[in-house]
Amino acid sequence: MAKGSYSMSSKTKSMKFICLFVFMLNFHLSHGHQQEVQLLLSFKGSLHDPLHFLSNWVSFTSSATICKWHGITCDNNNNVNSSHVNAVVISGKNITGEVSSSIFQLPYVTNLDLSNNQLIGEITFTHSLNSLSPIRYLNLSNNNLTGSLPQPLFSVLFSNLETLDLSNNMFSGNIPDQIGLLSSLRYLDLGGNVLVGKIPNSVTNMTTLEYLTLASNQLVDKIPEEIGVMKSLKWIYLGYNNLSDEIPSSIGELLSLNHLDLVYNNLTGPIPHSLGHLTELQYLFLYQNKLSGPIPGSIFELKKLISLDLSDNSLSGEISERVVQLQRLEILHLFSNKFTGNIPKGVASLPRLQVLQLWSNGLTGEIPEELGRHSNLTVLDLSTNNLSGKIPDSICYSGSLFKLILFSNSFEGEIPKSLTSCRSLRRVRLQNNTFSGKLPSELSTLPEIYFLDISGNQLSGRIDDRKWHMPSLQMLSLANNNFSGEIPNTFGTQKLEDLDLSHNQFSGSIPLGFKSLSELVELKLRNNKLFGDIPEEICSCKKLVSLDLSHNHLSGEIPMKLSEMPVLGLLDLSENQFSGEIPQNLGSVESLVQVNISHNHFHGRLPSTSAFLAINASAVTGNNLCDRDGDASSGLPPCKNNNQNPTWLFIMLCFLLALVAFAAASFLVFYVRRRKNFSEVRRVENEDGTWEVQFFDSKAAKLINVDDVLSAVKEGNVMSKGRNWVSYQGKCMENDMQFVVKEISDLNSLPMSMWEETVKIGKVRHPNIVNLIAACRCGKRGYLVYEHEEGDELSEIANSLSWQRRCKIAVGIAKALKFLHSHVSSMVLVGEVSPEIVWVDAKGVPRLKVTPPMMPCLDAKSFVSSPYVAQEAIEKKNVTEKSEIYGFGVVLIELLTGRSAMDIEAGNGMHKTIVEWARYCYSDCHLDVWIDPVLKGVDALSYQNDIVEMMNLALHCTATDPTARPCARDVLKALETIHRTTFC
Repeated sequence: MAKGSYSMSSKTKSMKFICLFVFMLNFHLSHGHQQEVQLLLSFKGSLHDPLHFLSNWVSFTSSATICKWHGITCDNNNNVNSSHVNAVVISGKNITGEVSSSIFQLPYVTNLDLSNNQLIGEITFTHSLNSLSPIRYLNLSNNNLTGSLPQPLFSVLFSNLETLDLSNNMFSGNIPDQIGLLSSLRYLDLGGNVLVGKIPNSVTNMTTLEYLTLASNQLVDKIPEEIGVMKSLKWIYLGYNNLSDEIPSSIGELLSLNHLDLVYNNLTGPIPHSLGHLTELQYLFLYQNKLSGPIPGSIFELKKLISLDLSDNSLSGEISERVVQLQRLEILHLFSNKFTGNIPKGVASLPRLQVLQLWSNGLTGEIPEELGRHSNLTVLDLSTNNLSGKIPDSICYSGSLFKLILFSNSFEGEIPKSLTSCRSLRRVRLQNNTFSGKLPSELSTLPEIYFLDISGNQLSGRIDDRKWHMPSLQMLSLANNNFSGEIPNTFGTQKLEDLDLSHNQFSGSIPLGFKSLSELVELKLRNNKLFGDIPEEICSCKKLVSLDLSHNHLSGEIPMKLSEMPVLGLLDLSENQFSGEIPQNLGSVESLVQVNISHNHFHGRLPSTSAFLAINASAVTGNNLCDRDGDASSGLPPCKNNNQNPTWLFIMLCFLLALVAFAAASFLVFYVRRRKNFSEVRRVENEDGTWEVQFFDSKAAKLINVDDVLSAVKEGNVMSKGRNWVSYQGKCMENDMQFVVKEISDLNSLPMSMWEETVKIGKVRHPNIVNLIAACRCGKRGYLVYEHEEGDELSEIANSLSWQRRCKIAVGIAKALKFLHSHVSSMVLVGEVSPEIVWVDAKGVPRLKVTPPMMPCLDAKSFVSSPYVAQEAIEKKNVTEKSEIYGFGVVLIELLTGRSAMDIEAGNGMHKTIVEWARYCYSDCHLDVWIDPVLKGVDALSYQNDIVEMMNLALHCTATDPTARPCARDVLKALETIHRTTFC
């Protein structure tokens, strides 16, 4: 009995000990869970969660539920009592706010992913870390984080890190020298920030690193010579920086390297011969540097190479026949260099070659005869060389060629019939060669071609002797050839926008079938032998902006309906046999700003519409016209008044008597008499001095005066600010008319001729342009007055818009630019295209606020530092309409990414641009890397191809070389294609 009692007592003590142990263990685990809960809630407290993703992160949570929180993963989900948080993944949830350092204090977390949000501010560690961090994977990419790179992340405390991704933020300052302490790191991405200084040599201590990208920063100086010791590297991306000197030859020791990208730097010297040792290399990108010398022969030993891009350098010599050894090559870009000699025949034997671009070199000889026969060639661009001979019959053997660009060479002979059966062709540019013979009839039935330019050749024969069926055709230029016969009644398309048949031998009348070209924007038929009347049916082309019928044998009168064409901006009827009077309402549609009717048989009075108010004498000479106002600028004699009836004489007499009797009111009488000519310069006296005033709107001329404008400025109701202007809300004191006043900086440096250009701008009327209704100046003070429209600046609402609305806005801005460039090609009207000059009205229609030329240049420092201004404009070299296309490209990037070009520039303090960041992101080919988080989800999935296409267009618009940028017309075509896809 005693023995049994002892046994029971022993068991009881054992059970108590076990219970105590379990209790202590649970207490420890519970305490551990509570610590994790507190740290996570502290982290949540610094965030704004618009999608409520963190809604189940609440206090008083049991250990059983913390592992069920959104974005939380635990290491032992089967036993909640012994599990800990080991992963926090909150990616792409549109979360804003600052990153609390508490998230780095979680004791068991190995995976921390906060990428693709809107996190801001600096990362600071408010509590010192006393032990080794367990984090192996850290991803904070694609946010708006600022400040220096957090020093603790590059200390031994984070030496467990295997992946560190801080890309696409706004981190600044230098890369810490301590980066070499991350001895376990395999993946490092610091690209897409505003980092400066050198690449520290200590980076070469990370010998386990496989992926290194520091692209799209402002790093300078050399690439570390010791980079060759990083034997594990498979990917190097250092593009879009300011790295200089030569490419280290030690890179050739990285035998595992698969991808080498050093683009958009200032690297000089030759391409190292040692790169030929990189037998695993598949992608070699060295474009946009200052490399010189020949392509080393060792490059052709890279048997696994898929893409080789050495374009935009100063490479020279001949392209070696050893290129035939690159049997896996798909893309070969050697354009914009100084290569000479023949195109190697070996390129024709590359079985996987798809894209061959060798344009803008000094290449001679003929196109290899077999090119296209043994490969799936899709793009061929050999333009702007000295090539000769004929187009090979094999060029479209694969049936996949869609882009053929051969302009500005010396190709000859007939256009081959094999090309005319290439039904995959979409874009064909053969202009400025010496092609001869007839236009093959089969060419006019290719269904996919949307752009066909064969101008500037020696082609002849008729084009009305075949059936035209080109349903996709949008642009056709046959100009500067020797075509004859009549113009076809149709070109088999309803999409034609630009038709140029000028400088040929076409005869007959203008076809009546042109009335079906509802999309026609430009029609050029000058320098032919056309006769007959202008068919009234042509007035059905309501989108026609430019009509050039000059230097023909056309006759008859100008159709009255021509005066009603809503957007016609250029009309050239010179050097014909037209007769009769000019319709007195021609030019009443204020879009018409350029008219030439010289050397015809017109008689009678010159119209008093705005198009003829300040017309140049050369545009009306060679007729029998008179000017009703006797304006000397037209060079015409004043009209005689012999035919005036007695009633008119009586009225004039009364008018003169009233003028004498009421001399004190002479200004008012003058105003009423000339109210139709409200755009004339007036001088108005007030207490501030003498003001020069011009009105471009009859209603404004009657309701607004100088005092109203000055009152708006004094009240200081600021609507927006630019680099050299401030906009104020204005309202007439005697009525309710609202307007917007833009106050311009010091005008003393501007010539008086600016006001003549302002007159032209004031006449511009377009649905996507805010109407300029008045301009006034006094001394160095200048004000532009615009109509008032309910709405917002694009910069204020861009981030809240859906993909469809962004697409619609992009199309609208492009329409405005195309209209301006078509109308006033001699002027750079907008100067700096930015979101601040785009007004989105209550109906969602974008409208451009056009500023007079030279206005944007008032503040030279501001102009130079603007991210919307192209480099040639900064340097004041050859500024053209293409300079404005650059700014529009930046706006497109902002619409797509949700980022502000101004913010990126401010974060750097140097001439860093959003363009470089976008190029870096786009080259990664991951949509999630650069798309605005607001568009993620349904928009990104449904319109992924359209979004990528628009970014591609934006990058073309922001090309460094102005000649490589598309014109406004081509930009609009591309955007309208995207727009149709989006809304279908």
